[in-house]
Amino acid sequence: MNPSIENIKHILVIGSGAMGSQIGMVAALAGYRVTVQDIAEDMLARAKEQLTSRMQANVAKGRASQADADAALGRLSFSTDLAAAAADADFVIEAATERLELKQHIFTQLGELTPAHAILATNSSTLGSSKVAEASGRPEQVCNMHFFNPALVMKCVEVVRNEATSQATVDTTLELARRFGKEPVLINREIPGFVANRLMGAIQKEALALHAAGIATLEDIDTTAKTALGHPMGPFELMDMVGLDVIDFIAQATYAETNDDADRPDPAITDLVEQGRLGRKSGRGWYDYS
Repeated sequence: MNPSIENIKHILVIGSGAMGSQIGMVAALAGYRVTVQDIAEDMLARAKEQLTSRMQANVAKGRASQADADAALGRLSFSTDLAAAAADADFVIEAATERLELKQHIFTQLGELTPAHAILATNSSTLGSSKVAEASGRPEQVCNMHFFNPALVMKCVEVVRNEATSQATVDTTLELARRFGKEPVLINREIPGFVANRLMGAIQKEALALHAAGIATLEDIDTTAKTALGHPMGPFELMDMVGLDVIDFIAQATYAETNDDADRPDPAITDLVEQGRLGRKSGRGWYDYS
């Protein structure tokens, strides 16, 4: 059976962190039966609690009806049992930690445990799916389906094909993203950072250079991006929101891939990370949020 949108009834999301749990909720809100799987019981419990709380807040604010919220939560289940969750999964979105050996292990298991027609997608923002495709035993049904944080809010989904990805897999993944209420973009060839992170990285690199040279303050660079270019946030504000540790990790992964000096992690960001200044989540990054 070839991949097709009509075959998708049950979606399996692997990883119950912020990205995985929200992707699961997006799929449940779109009417799909969803299982969020993780090896850690406490992570699953926290994900369930946070999603329930979030849906209750949406009802209170009039963004969703109680019936719709209850129905979506009813379609969502949480499990530590990968074999049971994968047995009838039609589409898998892997959102585990960004470690290649872990992802390869997961895709080896998925290739053995899921039905033959299932599409296996990775949410990785740095690793192209070609790195896990062979492990799955079905490279033509593997691609990147990269959501943006917070997945419940952000509209963009990058669908990235590898050299073996079939057109049926691409078409089905794009259509699934649309049914999730997203606006997917197709990236026809793997490239480190895909499109969004490369655009973001280019702006950040110039902002960092302007600041390091004393051309303008953080505040004035951010203000210029917002008032002249119409960006909702300035580059330094955005880095703090994403997390400077995440920015640093993406740069490290890109540099490891390209070996190009232009892609080296910025020492100013690395220094802030080493000081524990990770951005909003730690209370201090480029700016002080305390």
